[in-house]
Amino acid sequence: QDPTWMNRDRFILSAGHGSMFLYSWLNLAGYDLPMEELKNFRQHHSQTPGHPEFPNSEHTTPGIECTTGPLGQGVANAVGFAVSEKMAAAKYNTEEHKIFGHHIYALAGDGCFQEGVSAEAAAFAAHEKL
Repeated sequence: QDPTWMNRDRFILSAGHGSMFLYSWLNLAGYDLPMEELKNFRQHHSQTPGHPEFPNSEHTTPGIECTTGPLGQGVANAVGFAVSEKMAAAKYNTEEHKIFGHHIYALAGDGCFQEGVSAEAAAFAAHEKL
């Protein structure tokens, strides 16, 4: 429920054209994204732009982890998030106290995997056992 909780699982929507799927789930999950904003989908200054955008001065959509625009960008973003989780866990987790242990989930379309950036990110993720 808290989109700023450090150890929350992350969902990255690389297939940004399906952003209404994400916005609908955020609404149903109780995030501060009212039905009126869903009705303003892809309208200027709405909380529901055509592609998910990290909260900034233009969009304040809660629960959005990162901006995904070009095809494959979300795949690479998800790998970056996984790297940061693994590094934080290695630095701060102990045998007695596990602070970091969240998961990163990404939804990507076939177009995302036609871009080189997603292949490079996937190869890095595999090498690092993410």
